[in-house]
Amino acid sequence: MTMAIDFEKLVFDLVMPLVIHPEDLLVKKFSEDEELITIQVLVNKEDLGRVIGKGGRIANAIRTISYAAASKIGKRVKIDIDSFE
Repeated sequence: MTMAIDFEKLVFDLVMPLVIHPEDLLVKKFSEDEELITIQVLVNKEDLGRVIGKGGRIANAIRTISYAAASKIGKRVKIDIDSFE
């Protein structure tokens, strides 16, 4: 039995409360193959520091939650966080 996990929604729901400019938040599944799912997160440049956090702590927490969900279906997930210029 394979569970379908919507990683775009998962990451969106984790990032949304952190941003000041929610209208600029974009979470897109970039690619997916047998093992790896790549998620692209784009935020307003003013929100980039909030989403990454001091020393990358918040970004690492988002990745950890996503990794845990992905491991349940035998996949890995890579999350790229960037800002609009």
